[in-house]
Parts: sequence; C-alpha cells; structure tokens
Amino acid sequence: ALEAEGHSHETVTVPGALEVPAAISLAADSGRYDAYVALGVVIRGATPHFDYVCDAVTQGLTRVSLDASTPVANGVLAVEVHEDAEKRAGGSHGNKGEEAALVAIEMANLLERLA
Repeated sequence: ALEAEGHSHETVTVPGALEVPAAISLAADSGRYDAYVALGVVIRGATPHFDYVCDAVTQGLTRVSLDASTPVANGVLAVEVHEDAEKRAGGSHGNKGEEAALVAIEMANLLERLA
C-alpha cells in the first residue's frame, strides 16, 4: 500500500479479477479517495477464458474511471505463467504495482489542476 502524508489508503480484497471493477465502482461512489489502484493477476494457464477476463477487467476499470471522473490505474497483470507475474511484481521486470500507484497519483494531481 502507498500512503502520502496527510492521505489515507485502504486495501480491499475481492474473490477474483472480474470483481475488481465493481468493488472500485462502489468505492468511487463514496468519493472518499482521489484515485484507485487495481492490483491482481490473471494467469492464462489458470483459466480457459483468459482473454475474456482480461478484456472485461480493462473495460470495467476504464468505465469506472470515466463514470466517476476519478483515476483508476490498472495494475492487473495478464501473464502466461506465475513466474511472469513475479518478474513484473518487483522482480526482474520492475514493479508494475508501484508504477500503477504512481500513475494514479499523477492522474489525481492532473485532474485536480484541470478541474
């Protein structure tokens, strides 16, 4: 979790990737936070409907962001195997979760300036 001085954060866990947009939508309706970060992983080998899940999550998060006029950074990894997720979540390919958090902060600041 990332917390800036004077700002709070809350972590919410959902049962699967498809539930992420709905949870963020409900949270965004509260207006409690300036931005949201979706984190998770979809592994091709773990589900036969990989492409559907990845597309639905991406479209859902985009819709929430537009409907709520609130930044929603997508840090849900779409990978072939578990090891690829490890590489992208703080391993040899960087930390995509951290990158998503920084995008959320940058977009929240931008939206505040544009408002």
